[in-house]
Amino acid sequence: MDITMNEAPAGVRRGSMVALFAAVAFMNTGMVGASTAGTLIASHGEGPGWSGSPNAAGVLGTALGALASGVLMARRGRRFALLTLYGLAVAGAVLAFAGAVAATLPALLAGMALLGLGNGGAQLSRYAAAELYPAERRGFGLSVIVWAGTVGALAGPALIAPAARAAERLMLPGLSGPIAASALVTAAAVAATALLPRTVTAQGTERPPGLSLSMVGTALRRPLVRTPLVAMMAAQMAMVAVMTMTPVQLHLHGHGLDVVGWVLSAHLIGMFALAPLSGWIADHWDGRVTIGCGIAVLMTAATTAMAAPTAHASGLPLALFLLGYGWNLMIVGGSSLLSGHLVAEERTQVQGVVDALVWSAAAIGSLVAGPLFGSGGYSLVAALAGTLALASLAPLARRR
Repeated sequence: MDITMNEAPAGVRRGSMVALFAAVAFMNTGMVGASTAGTLIASHGEGPGWSGSPNAAGVLGTALGALASGVLMARRGRRFALLTLYGLAVAGAVLAFAGAVAATLPALLAGMALLGLGNGGAQLSRYAAAELYPAERRGFGLSVIVWAGTVGALAGPALIAPAARAAERLMLPGLSGPIAASALVTAAAVAATALLPRTVTAQGTERPPGLSLSMVGTALRRPLVRTPLVAMMAAQMAMVAVMTMTPVQLHLHGHGLDVVGWVLSAHLIGMFALAPLSGWIADHWDGRVTIGCGIAVLMTAATTAMAAPTAHASGLPLALFLLGYGWNLMIVGGSSLLSGHLVAEERTQVQGVVDALVWSAAAIGSLVAGPLFGSGGYSLVAALAGTLALASLAPLARRR
């Protein structure tokens, strides 16, 4: 008989956390490398105006993956959903690699969309971890899985230049190398997910039959759901817009892949490394306090990027680090609210829809970033990020 996650024995909890952590770490590593390489491929082949399109395809795939995860997890359990989506991500990485080798943008975009499906499952894994813990420690549980992205923050950018050199030695386009590496690490995510205990389900012994639009719509109208939704949408859109244009900004100022890699590492470390601190804030104070801290950090990041858009050794890495940690605070704070204020019957499906909306907003940010960069430069993109962070104060203030 199936058991609910927060009733799982200690051994099952530890095994589940290890499998979830490893799979998310591998998936993030693959997504970072493929997204960065895809951005540069599109910029070189089609111009800066198209540079955001591969990331936008990945983000849209992530939104669809989050929505599919919510439905599949509710009907078939966490393990089945994650194995399915990670498997599709492997196929997507292979397709994106073929597009990179043949310099075919449609194939690259289709592959990035499929890769994003796996990323959507990885994002929803944080809620699976939260349900392994009692209510007062759910912020910690989900923050540990967010923290798994630290592996991707370090390994993803670090693999870009070596993988590119390896591809060139094989007489392949250099930027196809990081995408080939993403296929390998995404396959490792499938292997890690296969270790998830079969007995643990998302909600318990009774699984909802499918996505209930009326139930989800009612939940989204509640302030305790709408507030984290708006905050996470703003954070995701701001972060994706700036991050997508950073490799292009560095490339236009004459910096190579090594510089791109370590500046993005600073950003990704900010996104993930301090997640346990964000979870501690959410558990000891409140998710709304955590969101408020994130807004302040995001606005500081945007101001720094506007003031030092070409300082690749100082201001820009600092801005990207703060951008990442502001995003982390708002994601962990919003997720903790959604973990604590949804009943079991609606939790998985509503969380999936919320993540789908969040990543859809990020796709808009990615698509808008390219034209904004082309018309007003990197500072204009950073100004957009600061404006979005400031706008997310409104529902937080109304809720208070």
